[in-house]
Amino acid sequence: MTKFKSIDIMKRIWTTVFLCSVIWIGQAQVTTPKASVPEVSRTTVGLTEVGIEYSRPSKRDRTVFGEVVPYGELWRTGANANSTIEFTDNVVIDGQTLKAGKYAIFTVPNEENWEVFFYDETSNWGNQVKWDDTKVVAKTVAKVIKTNHTQETFSIALDHITSDSATLTFAWDNVIATSKIEVPTDKKAMASIKETMAGTPKAQDLLDAANYYYNTDRDINQAKNWIDQGIKMIEKPAFYQLHSQALIHAKAGDIKSAISIAKQSLDASKAANDNAYIRMNEALLKKLQ
Repeated sequence: MTKFKSIDIMKRIWTTVFLCSVIWIGQAQVTTPKASVPEVSRTTVGLTEVGIEYSRPSKRDRTVFGEVVPYGELWRTGANANSTIEFTDNVVIDGQTLKAGKYAIFTVPNEENWEVFFYDETSNWGNQVKWDDTKVVAKTVAKVIKTNHTQETFSIALDHITSDSATLTFAWDNVIATSKIEVPTDKKAMASIKETMAGTPKAQDLLDAANYYYNTDRDINQAKNWIDQGIKMIEKPAFYQLHSQALIHAKAGDIKSAISIAKQSLDASKAANDNAYIRMNEALLKKLQ
C-alpha cells in the first residue's frame, strides 16, 4: 500500500466519524422532568373496566383553590392535555346513563361543591376549548370535603369500590371532591350465568353462579343445587369451596348437612394451616350448633 493510499483511507475514516458525530448531535434532545407528571390507571369495578389518564400538578407552597384554580371557573381538572375517563360498559352517574367510551373531565370548583362535566371530545389542550353544551354527555355535582392534611400532588382516583359502584375522587391541597359512579354488574353477571347454564357449565361455573345467588339473595335452593353439582365434579374440594357450600346449605335451611360440610371444611383448613378459614368454620359451627 502506497503512502498516498494510506492517507486517503485515513481521511475517509475521519470523515465518516465526523459525519456520524454531526448526525448524533443533530438528533440529541434536551430532557428535563415534567412539572406535572402524567398518570394512567385502570381499575375494575364489578365487571367494568375504568381507565383514567391525566397530568398531576403539585401544590408547591401555593394556595390552590381560589388562586391557582379560581372558584367558579372552568378547569381542565389537572394539567396539560384533557384529563380523561374511559368505561367499557354503560355506567350511571347521578341518574344519567353515560355510554361506554372515553370522555374528557372538566370541572368548575366551588367552595362547597364542584360541578363535574363529562365531555364528548378528548383532544383539547387545557382550558383552550370552544365549549359546546351539546358535547356534555353527563353533569353532576361532587361533594366537597375539607381535610386536615395536605395532598401535595393532584389526584384522580376510584375509591370505595364495591361490586356495582365506585366513588370518583378528586384530591388536591386540603380538598376532596367525590361523585358516585354505578356500573351494570348484576345485569352482566346474570346474563353470563344464564348463557353458561344453558350450555355445559364447568365445576367452577357452577360454584361461581351459586355463590353469586347466595351473595345477592336470590333463589337459595337453586344455589344449593348448583354448588352441590359443582362440588361433586371436583375430586378433592378445597376448604374454601366446602365453606361456601356449608354457608349455602345453612341459608337453605339444611342445618344438618351444613354442619357436616363445615366440619369437613374445618379439617381441610387445619390441614392447609389457613387460620382465617379455621376461625370462620369454627364460628359457623358454633352458630349452627
